[in-house]
Amino acid sequence: MIADALKMAVGTLTTVRVPAPGVIDRRVAGGAMVLAPPAVVPLAAVASLIVFLGESIGLPAFASAALALGAVALGSRGLHLDGLADTADGLGASYDRARALEVMRRGDSGPTGIATLVLVLLVQVGALAGAISAGHGIAAVATAVIAGRGVLSLCCARGVPSARPEGLGATVAGSVPVWTAAVVFAVLAGAAALALPWWQGLAAVTLGYLAAAALLARCVQRLGGVTGDVLGGCVEVAVAGILLASSF
Repeated sequence: MIADALKMAVGTLTTVRVPAPGVIDRRVAGGAMVLAPPAVVPLAAVASLIVFLGESIGLPAFASAALALGAVALGSRGLHLDGLADTADGLGASYDRARALEVMRRGDSGPTGIATLVLVLLVQVGALAGAISAGHGIAAVATAVIAGRGVLSLCCARGVPSARPEGLGATVAGSVPVWTAAVVFAVLAGAAALALPWWQGLAAVTLGYLAAAALLARCVQRLGGVTGDVLGGCVEVAVAGILLASSF
C-alpha cells in the first residue's frame, strides 16, 4: 500500500515518471496525501539549486525567486495554480453551490481567478526574494515546497467532506486520520525549525497551515466540501504563508 501511495503522490504532484500504482482506492489515496511532502522533494531540490546558483552568480533576488517558483510550477504541471484560479472563480461566481461548482468544473479562468493567481504569485515571489536577501532563501524555498504540500493531509482529514460525489476530491476527502494529519504537521514544523531560525520555522509552517485552513473552511461552507481544485488552492496559499513568514 505504501509503495502504491508513494507512486500516486509522485505521479500526481510532480512530472517525475513513475510506474502506475497497482491499485488506487481510498487507503492508497489517503496515503498519497500523507506522503505528499517527501514526494515533492525533487521539486524542492530543483528550486533550492536555482536559488543557490542565482546567489552564486549575483542574480537579483526577485529574479532568482521567480525562476525557482517557476520551476516548481513547471515541475508540478501548474496543477495547484490551476486549482487556485478555479477555486477563486467558483467562490467569486455565485453564492449558489451548484453554480459555483459548475464554474470550477469548466476550467477556464475568469477575472477573479486570474487576479487571485497574479496576487498570490506576487506574494510568493516577493516573499522568497526577501528570504534570499535575508540569507536563508534555500531553506525558505525548500520548506515552502515541502510543507506547502503537507497541508494536503489536513485538507483530507476525517470529517472534511467532498463537494462532489466524483473526482479527486471524492477519492481523498476524509481519507486521512486526524492524528496522522497532526503528526505530519508536527514533523514538518520540527524540520522547518531546524532549517530556519527555530521560531521562524515554526511560525512559517503554522502560518501556512492557518492560511490553508482558512481557505478550506470557506470552501466547506460555500461548496459543501473539497474538490481537487480546492486542494490545489490550499497548497498555493500555504506556500505563500510559509514564504511570508520566512521573508525576513
